Amino acid sequence: MTAQTLQTSNPMLWVTDLAPEPQDVYWSNICIPYRQLWIRKIATLVASIVFMIVFLIPVTFVQSLTQLDNLQKLLPFMTGMLKNKFVIQVVSGYLPSVILVLFLCAVPPVMMLFSAVEGSISRSGRKMSACCKVLYFTIWNVFFVNVFAGSIISQLSVFSSVRDLPAQLAKAVPSQATFFTTYVLSSGWASLAIEVMQICPLLYNLFQRVILRVKDDSEGGSLSFPYHTEIPRILLFGFLGFTCSILAPLMLPFLLFYFFLAYLVYRNQIINVYITKYDSGGQYWPIAHNTTVFSLIVAQVIALGVFGLKHSSVASGFTIPLLICTLLFHQYCRQRFLPIFKSNSAQILIDMDLRDEHSGSMGEIYEHLSSAYSQSSLVPDASNHTKCFSNREDKRSDQSSEDIEKGLPSPNGWNFTFLS
Repeated sequence: MTAQTLQTSNPMLWVTDLAPEPQDVYWSNICIPYRQLWIRKIATLVASIVFMIVFLIPVTFVQSLTQLDNLQKLLPFMTGMLKNKFVIQVVSGYLPSVILVLFLCAVPPVMMLFSAVEGSISRSGRKMSACCKVLYFTIWNVFFVNVFAGSIISQLSVFSSVRDLPAQLAKAVPSQATFFTTYVLSSGWASLAIEVMQICPLLYNLFQRVILRVKDDSEGGSLSFPYHTEIPRILLFGFLGFTCSILAPLMLPFLLFYFFLAYLVYRNQIINVYITKYDSGGQYWPIAHNTTVFSLIVAQVIALGVFGLKHSSVASGFTIPLLICTLLFHQYCRQRFLPIFKSNSAQILIDMDLRDEHSGSMGEIYEHLSSAYSQSSLVPDASNHTKCFSNREDKRSDQSSEDIEKGLPSPNGWNFTFLS
């Protein structure tokens, strides 16, 4: 209730926000002035768009591999090799998706860097921002750019009108069905195998033990779930399932097997491998909901184009109300359920406090209360830190009110600073 209350009538004086959990605080961004946040957000948005535009180069190269005629024009010396049936199957079938997956491996670290520069004060907020950036990036570059570069641009220089977009998508998506199916195999199934084996942490552990001679395994149990890489991949496959189910239903068995296997793999990883350091409050559910609704809308637009090509006016007439109902349902969900994810309800917080009181853990909470939001690297001695807290009530009166207002250190080692 305090977080939702306006602290002052002057909007330029105080800016309040919910504090993240102590383990969720990203200390590197605490000192960023509030006036710089909007500049940082605009700068990261522009950088993300530029990165997406630059990434068109490898995507166009990948699409050139799927079209042998264009590849022979670009690389005439490969004309003899491309007459071999096995080489044709490898080059046009599996190689493009593998190259695209390798290029996409560089996207999550770059987007995580952009999200850190953006100024989020919590690790979960930084990772959630990176998740959205990676999701937009993959949907645009994996689906739309591949469809446009592979089919539409090779046929038309520009669209004659916006009304032709559903028909052009209906023509273009089937031609890329083989590429998308191969992408599910190379990016989906292979990623699950890598997730189970944990190749990167294994190699890092071997490097520490063999090269650096480090025998301490304290850092080995600090793995956290990579939301910014896994959630965009899952939502992308759901998007491909919705959009390609009408024109390329043979992809659905591969996707269904992926989701079944992903449920088993991620369930095991979350329970037995990854360590939960903080709770983000279900902030990823609105992202999943919005992406699913967007997938439905794109699938319905493609269906509208298919019915238009079939000259079925009755089916097209029923598809338009379906689009309107989907948008109305999305708006209804935003009005009814989105406030739940913005802040916890008072009843939930009261129940949590009551459980803590009944379990007898309130004393432990009070002990860690003063040091919870202290940066561990700046605390000189944990024993003195605890001792100072135990004597807090006795020594607080030793400091005058003038010293407190000036932000001078108190006798027990604590600083009382008033911010405005």
